[in-house]
Amino acid sequence: MEKAIRRIVRANDVQSKALAKAIGLTAPQLVVLNAVAALGEVTTTVLSAHVDLSAATVVTVLDNLEARGMVQRYRSNHDRRVVHTRLTPAGETVVKRAPEPLGDGFAGRFSALHPAQRHHLIETLNAVANLMAPIAPPG
Repeated sequence: MEKAIRRIVRANDVQSKALAKAIGLTAPQLVVLNAVAALGEVTTTVLSAHVDLSAATVVTVLDNLEARGMVQRYRSNHDRRVVHTRLTPAGETVVKRAPEPLGDGFAGRFSALHPAQRHHLIETLNAVANLMAPIAPPG
């Protein structure tokens, strides 16, 4: 099993490097950018839950994307404590031309699987991810 997990991690690293070379974004940056595109104007909390990354990680990714002109953050008119994020035209362009975060080859092969097999793989991967998640300390 360890070998299979190492192969997945390695394939992810290779794909992330290819993504960075192709469009200049890491996989987490593209995932967050795609999520902003899908959700529209969104808060960091909602975005963090959607992409399953910590709020601190999402803020760091958004800082980078904002510095590169791909997203814009602004305070809510109703509650100044709330910050929303939206795509800029540059971010929309990147989303439109970006490849799949896991690679077009994977996306095509996965889509070609029978729906029941896709469902089973997703359940299995979720179970593996849950097993690998750190255990919260008692207390």
